[in-house]
Amino acid sequence: MAVVPPVWRVGEFVLSLTAASEATRRAYRSDVGQFAEWAARAGIDAPGDVDRRRLRRYVSFLSVRGLSGRSVARKASALRRYFGWLVRCGAIDVDPALGLAAPAGSGRLPRVLGAAEMCEMLGDGTVPENPSEMRDRLVLELLYGSGLRVAELCGLDRDGVRPHSAHVEVIGKGGKHRRVPLSEPSVALLAAWRDGGSEGFDAQRLRGRAGRDPAALFVNLRGKRLGTRDVQRILDRHAVTPTHPHALRHTYATHLLDGGADLRVVQELLGHERLATTQIYTRVSRERLREVYESAHPRA
Repeated sequence: MAVVPPVWRVGEFVLSLTAASEATRRAYRSDVGQFAEWAARAGIDAPGDVDRRRLRRYVSFLSVRGLSGRSVARKASALRRYFGWLVRCGAIDVDPALGLAAPAGSGRLPRVLGAAEMCEMLGDGTVPENPSEMRDRLVLELLYGSGLRVAELCGLDRDGVRPHSAHVEVIGKGGKHRRVPLSEPSVALLAAWRDGGSEGFDAQRLRGRAGRDPAALFVNLRGKRLGTRDVQRILDRHAVTPTHPHALRHTYATHLLDGGADLRVVQELLGHERLATTQIYTRVSRERLREVYESAHPRA
């Protein structure tokens, strides 16, 4: 991506997103920067020259390029937030992005892993002796057993996890804290990780490398806090079929509803602000029931 001229104040806008995750800030920087590049090709040199018609044309341009409805909607959301910030800062007088709409998403249901696939991925529940395997298993247990987002998992600190506690405090979207219950295997793995496993990993894999993030509960082979790509590599090593880390969170929610959990409880566990966000999993659960019925009943 080309360097965006200072007049667009993209850096200042990103810094204003204090409650957003690092991933969201990166995405918004990219989204606004891409729009600024497109606008420059159309002869628009500053955000004050953007009008509603131009924004609608840009959204149509994104759709024609073949981007998914979800991606276009996120980019439109970034522009609404950006131009709203410019108005609040007094940089522009009129917000051209008010009510900017984007095509609806495809409605594709999230992938849910089966019980057999999860059992093969997570093993028999015993605590591995190898520190690297212990770290990987604990990461997978927290994603599925507690439904953590990847950013929440990577953001866990050593001091934030209490020994033998049945809960963990995480910082979710918007900087909101929530208390999440831990599965029994997670409790056992966390105890082992704190009681020598983490130090064993550092000695085995980091080989005394200086610069190990002292606060992070999990680090990669460079001693840095575990990141999204690191988590994907862990999953690639253990998953039976190609799987995205977020699929474990989808599976967590769907299995709870399959087991009779109340939708409001699942909403709280996932940290969803709106119940409508959680309700997609009721649809997933119904679809799964239908598949079982059609495959098992002779008159289906």
